[in-house]
Amino acid sequence: MLEAIKKIIDFSGKEKSKIYRAIIISFFKSLFSMLRMAAIYFILIAFEEGNNTMKPAWIALILLGVSIAGQFALKMIADLQAVHAGYFMSAYKRLEIAERLKKVPMGYFNDSNLDRITGIATTVLDVVENQGANVLVLILSGLMNSVVFLICVLCFDWRLGLIELAGIIIYMLITSSMEKKSRSLSPVRQKNEAALVSKVLESLQGMSVIKSFNLTGKGDEALKKAIDDNRDSNLALERLFIPYGEAQGVVLGAFKALLLLIAVVLFITGNMTITYALMAVIISFQVFADIEQTGAGLTVLRVVSSSIEEAEKVNLLPVMDENGKDFIPDDHGISIDHVSFSYGDNAILNDASLEIPENTMTAFVGSSGAGKTTLAMLIARFWDVNNGSISIGGRDIRDYTLESLMSQISVVFQNVYLFADTIENNIKFGMSDADHEQVVAAAKKACCHDFIMSLPDGYSTVIGEGGATLSGGEKQRISIARAILKDAPIIILDEATANVDPENEDKLTAAFDALTENKTVIMIAHRLKTIRNADKIVVLDGGSLCSGTHDELLRTSSRYSTFIRLREEAANWKM
Repeated sequence: MLEAIKKIIDFSGKEKSKIYRAIIISFFKSLFSMLRMAAIYFILIAFEEGNNTMKPAWIALILLGVSIAGQFALKMIADLQAVHAGYFMSAYKRLEIAERLKKVPMGYFNDSNLDRITGIATTVLDVVENQGANVLVLILSGLMNSVVFLICVLCFDWRLGLIELAGIIIYMLITSSMEKKSRSLSPVRQKNEAALVSKVLESLQGMSVIKSFNLTGKGDEALKKAIDDNRDSNLALERLFIPYGEAQGVVLGAFKALLLLIAVVLFITGNMTITYALMAVIISFQVFADIEQTGAGLTVLRVVSSSIEEAEKVNLLPVMDENGKDFIPDDHGISIDHVSFSYGDNAILNDASLEIPENTMTAFVGSSGAGKTTLAMLIARFWDVNNGSISIGGRDIRDYTLESLMSQISVVFQNVYLFADTIENNIKFGMSDADHEQVVAAAKKACCHDFIMSLPDGYSTVIGEGGATLSGGEKQRISIARAILKDAPIIILDEATANVDPENEDKLTAAFDALTENKTVIMIAHRLKTIRNADKIVVLDGGSLCSGTHDELLRTSSRYSTFIRLREEAANWKM
């Protein structure tokens, strides 16, 4: 228990003070609850002494009123502190995960790893958010209440106090045993909860494919398995808790009966007054109620502890070296020096070297899987090279911080992703402090101002996640406007025109001209016009590369000649 409590305290970080505050306030709340007992005591004393005046009743009423008001006020304050701590310590962890993911190599983001991260950021941290601080306050306040009331019982009669203490010890031993047994099941439950979230999201995101192949209700074995596994792990945990819960109930019931019996015996034998006997029994029952509350909290504590353990595994994600410094290069030429890179055992580049002068356009060409996108992304340091080095302005990109490196580079991808936000905020994504006039100017250069103004709310129009409410060409132009606004000196275009419809091609050409003016441009492309206009063409094949102008490569590279011939045949093909 102490280990789990320490784990929550450590995880809470900056919210630690609020948890401590909630615990301290809960202690004072327990003192106010003592006033209820004092009210009952004054009434019982009045009955025992035959006092028929209103004075005891008024005293009891005042004490009861102060008790209720004090408990209500302090409970509200303590709950607010605990809720604030629970929400923000999970929020900080999610932000920490987001910051770490920025430094994780892109190769890490395969489907299984994404599923796991999604589960941690949603289901796992939801448990911590909703239960973490609350269960800690619940347990510690229950223990404090129990100690305060137990002292009161001992003051009335030490024998009853010892009996109650024995009941508490047996109850806590049962609870401790249950908590230890649940250690093996709680992590499995967390894993299955995360897997279920992942499979549900996957099914929702792929619903168009499922419908188009008429697979509704079919082919979803993975989702059904995730649901079954989640059900089984929850049922296993409940099956574990039920017998222990029954044992706890039996122990409390038995000791309540024993306390009542001993109190009656002590009264009958003249060893205790009726007032003391009744007060001892009432307070003892209150102690057991608080201990029961603590036991219920300990059941949840193991689940919260397992959730924190799972969330902390994000700290083990591999990150690229962060020993760089903030640099702004004077020159934006790119040097690739004897670079080798592989995905696991699959070698992509082998001892590749290339010079890309500043303010030139370089086209990467080659067959599918030749490494065009990989080489471009290595320049942006989405991965780190295995051997060799890549430099910008004569400085190894590993000497830059990731932030200063990416401030020099804009990437326009083939598959554009837009966020579920306004068009203006999507354009401002790379330059959040830009004003509206700058956004409009960038949109005009990207040839998307007119279609934006035709939308119901113009630049304030909220688009669906991924840009689902816009056409491919419209999304592409918005991504170009985003890059224009960022105004980075190096532009990487990853087959950005591959899926563009003919109606948008002229507008996109104008947008690309505006984006690439006076920039160092790397373009992955298959279109003949784009390739021929490049200052340098790089042909990737079998892990090596050769470069030159269009005419030079036609004479020296059979791979390039074949590539151009196939493109010409495709361009001239007719039905």
